[in-house]
Amino acid sequence: MPSSRRHFLSLTAAAGSMAAFGCSSAPRPSPAAAAGAGPVPGGGQAPAPAPPASPQPTASSGSSGKKTLLVLGGTGFLGPAVVEAAKARGYTVTLFNRGKTRPHLFPDIEKLHGDRDPNKGDGLKALAGRAWDAVIDNSGYVPRIVKASAELLAPNVQQYVFISSLSAYATHTTPGADEAAPVATMADPTVETMGKDFENYGPLKALCEQAAEAAMPGRVTRVRPGFIVGPEDPTDRFTYWPVRVERGGEVLAPGTPLDPIQIIDVRDLAAWLVAVVEARTTGIFNATGPGEPLTMGGLLDTCKAALGGGANARFTWVSAKFLEKPGGEPVDLPIWAPAEGETQAFHLRSTERARKAGLTFRAVQETVKDTLSWWKTLPPERQAKPRAGLSPEREAELLRAWRAQPRGAGKLPQ
Repeated sequence: MPSSRRHFLSLTAAAGSMAAFGCSSAPRPSPAAAAGAGPVPGGGQAPAPAPPASPQPTASSGSSGKKTLLVLGGTGFLGPAVVEAAKARGYTVTLFNRGKTRPHLFPDIEKLHGDRDPNKGDGLKALAGRAWDAVIDNSGYVPRIVKASAELLAPNVQQYVFISSLSAYATHTTPGADEAAPVATMADPTVETMGKDFENYGPLKALCEQAAEAAMPGRVTRVRPGFIVGPEDPTDRFTYWPVRVERGGEVLAPGTPLDPIQIIDVRDLAAWLVAVVEARTTGIFNATGPGEPLTMGGLLDTCKAALGGGANARFTWVSAKFLEKPGGEPVDLPIWAPAEGETQAFHLRSTERARKAGLTFRAVQETVKDTLSWWKTLPPERQAKPRAGLSPEREAELLRAWRAQPRGAGKLPQ
């Protein structure tokens, strides 16, 4: 990735999803290449466009008639929402993970322990010989590891739902690009590290998709979410904005009010994933929202409106050029991406296929309110250390520099 902005977007997308999904097999980021198994068939090239989603014949759920679902992970951010959605639809859910991330969750459901990496400890042994209607894999980041679980489960599950990412695409410059767009590639597809700036995150996700499809041809659902937001989000990326607006005063607003934004509430994504399993829907899907076009200005106005008009926040719009620090890391203004250059269509992916397959979205104002309510339940020490966004001191410094700089100077204080 040639620019610091794309490095930053890759980094935040990767770090955010790995934290959100409660990853049990993601490698530590490192610039060193780690040798692994041979490349997945296809060498990281773009998959053929998926046919329109259509329900597949539903297999028997066993003599008990119960619907069964295996979740690989299940205790991070998306995983718990999937479990709740599945339970609400009458599924008997099993979790497979290492038992290290929030092990107290869901004491009433079956938990199998092991490691996604078959070369570590007991590996996937707990899954051997077991059968489920479907599996949702929201903790796969390395193709060798996804290949191992998909091949093991192939004889005993009807469908494999793999949670990928919009970062799997090679570029983000074409507004309205759909699932047929080329995916990112790696010079060496055997590398299993994320890279210094997480530049391998997207290509690895693309290879993981291909590994699952190779193991279970025609039975895989490849889901590419954008920014997943809402209550329980451990990354604080979306949370930063309602919290900041509620604090009031002068708010540094990035870019322009018309810069597009795409997000999806974790609860909407989870409910749709369960619906996809019930319908046996396969193919490739961009899974992001909201229901109506959203802009950065619209998001900030919604944050303010969600507070009942009580916030005295006022927005100072600072140009993307000013916020792009030449030769270094850009300013941390989460969710937003410049609507120009390499990221001009980052928030403009087509979601038509997922919508036709039943994906729906709640109002952004509901997500804002619920996220802020959840944030206020956290311990004071956690609220004092947000994991994304600007500190009050850094924000004030940038606003002073913005007012002092001649318009168009485009540089930040070192």
